[in-house]
Amino acid sequence: MTGPTTAAPGAASDKPMYRILLIEDDPGDALLVEELLHDTGLGFELTVRTTLAEARAELAAHSIDCIFLDLHLPDVSGIDAVTAVRGFAPHTAVIVLTGLSEDRAGTDAMAAGAQDYLVKGKVEADLLQRTLRYAVYRSQTERASAAAQAAQLRAEENARLERGLLPQPILDTSTVRVTSRYLPGATMALLGGDFLDVVEGDDGLLHAVVGDVSGHGPDAAALGVCLRIAWRSLVLGGHRGDDLLHLMERILMAERGSQQLFATCTLLTLDQEAATATLHLAGHHEPLLTAPEGTWEVTAAHGIALGIFPGVHSWPSTVVPLPATGALTLYTDGLTEGHNGTKEERLGVEGLLALIGKLPAADPAAHVDLLIKETHALNAGRHSDDLAVLRLDWGSRPARP
Repeated sequence: MTGPTTAAPGAASDKPMYRILLIEDDPGDALLVEELLHDTGLGFELTVRTTLAEARAELAAHSIDCIFLDLHLPDVSGIDAVTAVRGFAPHTAVIVLTGLSEDRAGTDAMAAGAQDYLVKGKVEADLLQRTLRYAVYRSQTERASAAAQAAQLRAEENARLERGLLPQPILDTSTVRVTSRYLPGATMALLGGDFLDVVEGDDGLLHAVVGDVSGHGPDAAALGVCLRIAWRSLVLGGHRGDDLLHLMERILMAERGSQQLFATCTLLTLDQEAATATLHLAGHHEPLLTAPEGTWEVTAAHGIALGIFPGVHSWPSTVVPLPATGALTLYTDGLTEGHNGTKEERLGVEGLLALIGKLPAADPAAHVDLLIKETHALNAGRHSDDLAVLRLDWGSRPARP
């Protein structure tokens, strides 16, 4: 019996509809199960397949709530049938159908992962109804528990990665206000390879980095954490500019192994007393400068990304004059590569600047949060790149102590 799906006639539309797959090669037994299902009064859709191979194809193509499984099929038998079904349908309820002479088959099947078992010839409609409803409920509960556990493990791993990618700034005498945000590209996703950091050096200057390792997932995140820690250690050790980027590239080359990962980053040194910011762009885009008269993209010389052509060492510096009051925003391309409300047009830097111009004046943290919210709303979930934002705000320049 491998015909089309059948359904209980006259089932009320407000009843739950159980999608049932019966794997049974005996037409008589299949017909008996179908008749019993009608007698239960439950709403159901029944599909019958006679072999494990046919059942696998059905499960791959359609969603099923419960599987009724005969233990004697042409292509598999016994507990191997239960193990196979649980292997390719781990979150679907399985009820095993056993014969009168199979005393231990049912309990063995439950030990192998089945939710319950029924003995052919001893099944009545009430028993079938209770068994079906309980098996589906138990399967759904197990699925929800597994999903919750997976979410918790993912959250814990994200927290560990976040501690490496988003450290606490090291600020001693600086009056600069630091705002940082990091979001993974997709819901429930692991953090990727974007990283940022801010430290105040012994020279009294504020040093910042925002970077992006190519790719996504734990490998990119691990390399991002490594580069972020290396940057902090090297900056506190007195390395700057070309020398700093050269050492970061050497570390990247050693840590990436056989994977052809590369990284882009922006290095920034903020000197409040001199009212300047020194930039080194390694394959990364320019930051945004906010002043009382508006926000625009800084013009700066570009250098090569780390790990693309090792040994080239082309990272020119750019010194940018700063207003007495303002902010610099460094970010990864997750902020601009989303769509601009349409499927064809990306937001880009121009769209980002236009959006910033429309946002109400707000506290720096609230402003960054609103900016991210608006870019996500325009994108409508169509693009999923990681996003890191670092904003540095300052007021009137204090005298250096």
